[in-house]
Amino acid sequence: MTTASPGGPRWLTDEEQSVWRAYLHATTLMEDHLDRQLQRDAGMPHIYYGLLVNLSQAPRRQKRMTELAKDAKITRSRLSHAVARLEKNGWVRREDCPSDKRGQNAVLTDEGYEMLARSAPGHVEAVRQAMFARLSPQQVQSLGEIMQVIATGLQPEDADADLPWLR
Repeated sequence: MTTASPGGPRWLTDEEQSVWRAYLHATTLMEDHLDRQLQRDAGMPHIYYGLLVNLSQAPRRQKRMTELAKDAKITRSRLSHAVARLEKNGWVRREDCPSDKRGQNAVLTDEGYEMLARSAPGHVEAVRQAMFARLSPQQVQSLGEIMQVIATGLQPEDADADLPWLR
C-alpha cells in the first residue's frame, strides 16, 4: 500500500520501503554472521559476547544485573538465563549486592576475561570484514551519523516507558 487516506496511516514511499527492507535484510545478515563466527570460534552467541564486553569495561569488571540488562537492551529474565549459561562456563559469577540485599551483581571472572581476550581478535576481524571493509571512509562517517540520529530519537525520555530491561 502506498496511498494515504485522510486520517489513515502514512504509508512508506517506494524508496522508503526499499531502504527499510535493505536495512532489515542487512541487520539480520550481520547478526547471523557475527553469531556464527562467535559460535564457531568461542562457543557462544553474539549476545553473550556483548555481555562479557560490557562487564569487561565496568569498574572491577562487575555490574548490577538490572544495569547489565539495561545496557544490553534485554529483559531481566533473558539476562538471568544468559548469565546462568555464562556461569556454567565459569566466565561470570553472581554476587549479592552489598548496598541492596535484593540486588545481584554479575562479575566477569578471570576465565571469562581470558575467553574474551582470545575471542576478541576474531570478532573484530569479522566486524571489519562484514562492515568496514565494504564502506568508504565517507560512508562510515555517514552511517555513524545516521545511526546516532536514529538512536537518539528512540531513547525514551520517561523512566516509566515499557522497556525490555524493566520487565
